Amino acid sequence: MSFSKTETKRLRSINKATRRRLQCLSISFFLGSWLLGCASDPELKYLGGDKELSYYKAAATTIDYPAVDSQTATEVAFAKRPRTVLDREKEDIWNLSLSEAIQLAIQNNSIIRARSNFGVPSAILSAGDNSRSVYDPAIQETGVLFGGRGIASALAAFDANFTTRMLWGRDENPLNANTNAGDPTLAKAVTEQSRETGNFSSELSKQFGYGASLTLNHAVDYVGTNLSAQRVFPSGYEGNVSAVYRQPLWQGAGAEFTRIAGPIAQSFGGLSGVNQGVVIARINQDITLADFELGVLTMLKDVEDLYWELYVRYREYDTAVTNRNSALQSWREAHRILQAGGKPGFKPSDEAQARDFYFQSRSLTETSLSNVYTAEITLRRILGLSVNDGRMMRPSDEPTTAAFSPSWETSLTEALTQRVELRRQKWNIKSLELQLIAAKSLTNPRLDFVSGYQVNGLGNDLLGHYNSPNQHSSLYGSMTNGNYTGWNLGFEFQMPLGFRAAHAQVRNIELRLVKSRDILQAQEIDISHEVAQDFQNLAVQYTTARSNFNRYLAAKQRVELFRAEVEAGTKTFDVLLRALASQAEAEVAYYRSLTDYNKAIVALHFHKGTLLLYDSVWLSESDWTPEAYCDALRHAWARTHAIDDPNVETEPEEFVAQPGWAAQEFSTPNNLPPEPAVPYETEVELPPRPAPPAEEIKPSKAKGNKPPRRGDQ
Repeated sequence: MSFSKTETKRLRSINKATRRRLQCLSISFFLGSWLLGCASDPELKYLGGDKELSYYKAAATTIDYPAVDSQTATEVAFAKRPRTVLDREKEDIWNLSLSEAIQLAIQNNSIIRARSNFGVPSAILSAGDNSRSVYDPAIQETGVLFGGRGIASALAAFDANFTTRMLWGRDENPLNANTNAGDPTLAKAVTEQSRETGNFSSELSKQFGYGASLTLNHAVDYVGTNLSAQRVFPSGYEGNVSAVYRQPLWQGAGAEFTRIAGPIAQSFGGLSGVNQGVVIARINQDITLADFELGVLTMLKDVEDLYWELYVRYREYDTAVTNRNSALQSWREAHRILQAGGKPGFKPSDEAQARDFYFQSRSLTETSLSNVYTAEITLRRILGLSVNDGRMMRPSDEPTTAAFSPSWETSLTEALTQRVELRRQKWNIKSLELQLIAAKSLTNPRLDFVSGYQVNGLGNDLLGHYNSPNQHSSLYGSMTNGNYTGWNLGFEFQMPLGFRAAHAQVRNIELRLVKSRDILQAQEIDISHEVAQDFQNLAVQYTTARSNFNRYLAAKQRVELFRAEVEAGTKTFDVLLRALASQAEAEVAYYRSLTDYNKAIVALHFHKGTLLLYDSVWLSESDWTPEAYCDALRHAWARTHAIDDPNVETEPEEFVAQPGWAAQEFSTPNNLPPEPAVPYETEVELPPRPAPPAEEIKPSKAKGNKPPRRGDQ
């Protein structure tokens, strides 16, 4: 069989098309079988043969870290190696006073630190968002969530709300109607309906402080159509201007309810509760300020405690160095006697005992030095300083030795009136009392007075000539004539049968209020016990410090007498070494009791709520803007004069806000009344130690049992 050229080309094209179809079918079959294999085989298989899934194991499943633009604090970036007893080096001494330490703590700690937070991990690391900070009052003031609304958010409920909308449209539809029904000779046709629309609406609503609301509304509708058999104007405008006024008369009525619970028209039943008003927001702000003040008080107490602990660590180290030097001198003397062949009353074991006592006192010195480093880095931590900045911090203030005899009645009265915890609890009670008033209002039926007025209009045009003879030539011309008006007036009543939710809310607030009052009484009892314990602690620490001081004087005299007897040969070194150890213990006990006495004074002021005044620290809110001071001054004049006085300037020249103006210009620190005298008797009975700190001696490099020489020190 033979084919022509044309038929041959046609067969070739058919074969090529058939081969392409078979290739597509084979590829589809391969992909389908591969997908089915992936679905049945738990191990994913790729065309590239990567069975280990290295990309997903190395990149896709790794933990990502956020890219945050933050800068490491200079106290961390430039911190030096911490001090240890193994790598000591000579550093500058930073004589730090207690007032300077308090100033540094307030200046450096925007996130308030406390000694109780120094755990592993610290509270700042584990729960940083719950840490107190200087930002907390501002965060509370700007809060917007239910239950935590700030003052600005509560006042926003009374802001006027403006809403507007403009929409245009066109719609074309076939109409099932015969327009040629009057002429049977003409063919029937489908009619097309065309419609153009426009809509404009604008609304202004305002909520008033006494519970009422006013809404002003303006709406314009435009309609243009090709089917105008039933319309006067093929295209025309319809619109109205309306006002609606609603006033609660029973449930949620009055300014008191609105200030406590917020506008009843904006409440959401059990979701919002009755604590969304401006007054409750201000109380929550005061509670936040109390929490902030409590954090500052705790930080100041911890700073003073750590300051005196660093002081006593230095005293312990000084005593340990002095004791070690005495032990070294005793060892040298015993070694000299042993090398000389002895003397009456001296035994070879005395030299070994003196050597043992020296190394014991040396280890105590090293431990005391490590305690100094630990106390210093703890104080640096609460002050917000770096671990090591090249300066060795050393307290420069001496603890007081005066007898502090406070009055019990005065101290208890101050504690019950100035403790931050009591003020915070009283604010909580006040908030619940106000919420109870608002909750009782919700147990009444809802009765609102509703009224409205509306002016309607119709026109062929939106705007037209003012003196047009046709009153419907324009929409606004028709509305200004006022011929088409409407109004409504009446009452709206609503009530749930039983008021179960409202009564449950009242009962809940009553129970919370009773609990809060009982908590207040329990807090007052605990505060009285805290102050009583402080009185006991003051007495015992003062008497202990005085006894330890007398003990130290006796131990010092005992060492001097035993040393003379040992040199005379009537006493052994064992007696002298025990006397030296007793002297060191007495000196350390004296300074510990003395610092505990000063810490007890701080604790009394802390529990009385007078620690801020004791440390000369004052808390205040930030300055207002200059315009706010001018507005406050105008309001003060309005309250003073009651009516406008043409002879009184609205803004005197000295009070006009200028560039660089600050609120401190109104302060008069030189006119403050003098502080009252402290009704406490002062009596100096515990003099400080007269001897200066002993110089540090380097460790000995002597070999064997030979004591180091003076040239080796």
